[in-house]
Amino acid sequence: MKIALDAMGGDFAPAAVIKGAVEALSCTPNNVELILLGNEDLIQKEFSSLLPSRISIHHCPDSITIQDRASTVVKSKPDSSIVQGIKMVKENKVNGFISAGHTGAVLAASLLILGRIPGVRRPALGVYIPTNVGGKILCDVGANPDAKPFHLFQFATMGSHYLDHIEGCKHPKIGLVNIGEESNKGSDLYRETYKIFKDNLPDFVGNVEGRNLLNSEANVLICDGFVGNTLLKFAESWIDIFGSEIRTKIKEKLSYKFGAFLLKPVFEDIRKNYDYEEHGGVPLLGVNGVSIIAHGSAGSKSIKNSILAAKKCIDENLIEDTKNSISNYLELN
Repeated sequence: MKIALDAMGGDFAPAAVIKGAVEALSCTPNNVELILLGNEDLIQKEFSSLLPSRISIHHCPDSITIQDRASTVVKSKPDSSIVQGIKMVKENKVNGFISAGHTGAVLAASLLILGRIPGVRRPALGVYIPTNVGGKILCDVGANPDAKPFHLFQFATMGSHYLDHIEGCKHPKIGLVNIGEESNKGSDLYRETYKIFKDNLPDFVGNVEGRNLLNSEANVLICDGFVGNTLLKFAESWIDIFGSEIRTKIKEKLSYKFGAFLLKPVFEDIRKNYDYEEHGGVPLLGVNGVSIIAHGSAGSKSIKNSILAAKKCIDENLIEDTKNSISNYLELN
């Protein structure tokens, strides 16, 4: 098994990607090989000695930045790590690809080069959300701001397969993110989607309001990309602000510092439970190949876990099983 990694993607590349790749060697069998894509000189400098036997470098002279238009990178940056890595998946030179780089570029290149799984109308971006009642996936979080009911139905199918195959959640329950629990709530999009879900998904549990996203019984939370991206960005900012406020308060009084010292194990357990790095990236759902998108600020732990996620996608035949499920519902469109 071969997995390609975008060594130049992410806020802490290439160091975090390389460290994560090395850490993954101790968690994977000897038949797993890792290929680092990017500027060979920059990558080589991160190694104090010879490359580990199961890691190799594929030189990519082009570099994609946040200023590059996602829709043009395949033509304008053909020798970039993102384009080259996805081409390697398409040509069966590797079994999967991972990037913490330009999300739009990964999405566009995956769609143009790998294509969609037969029957999939639109690929979707999902994000794994750890909670105290088990992990959930929120989908879509940005790829489809103008989705239709059948698209959301396919997102539910693909998100369920992800939780089943990668996180081991059998028969995940599906919820539709909405402004109220009643079936007649929301826009035309959400009312029509509710009916499709109710008629065709035995594990559908109904609408889920924003205040119940983290503690509802639903494991798969479905919405259009506009709603999902707004929820995701708000959650990220709130966590940062809340953490900053706690640190500021602790510095105000000696008693707070002493209390924080006593509660440090509790804080650590909570932090670990909600740490996205513990779960790594999520596969781009609906494209015809394993393309994992990791968080832009991914550290080495997240990269290591993204490699383990890619291995699971491959071992568990995620793409083939998704193909079979999608084909069963094509008549709904």
